[in-house]
Amino acid sequence: MTIRHIVSWKLAATDDAERDAAFATMQSELEALAGFMPDDIERLQVGRNIAYPESNWDVVLVGDYPSLEALERYQVHPEHVRVVQIVRQLVVERSAVDFQLD
Repeated sequence: MTIRHIVSWKLAATDDAERDAAFATMQSELEALAGFMPDDIERLQVGRNIAYPESNWDVVLVGDYPSLEALERYQVHPEHVRVVQIVRQLVVERSAVDFQLD
């Protein structure tokens, strides 16, 4: 049973250069998490919105986990907790959805 974890953020920065830097930091930090938990993270990708910026979220993370328990271990892993603190400084809003893949 694979669990898909999707998180979207609105960036705090309004300047293009600051937004680029914020996204680069988020992508680097978040995608590196897969290396800390190879048994619990099947796939993890971070992307930046390319369309309709006035209504879409700016950044998305899509992660696949072999079970809900694996996702829960990811949530409390010390590296994830560290990265969350970095991301919180770069964003103003967050939304998430977790669902089971068929």
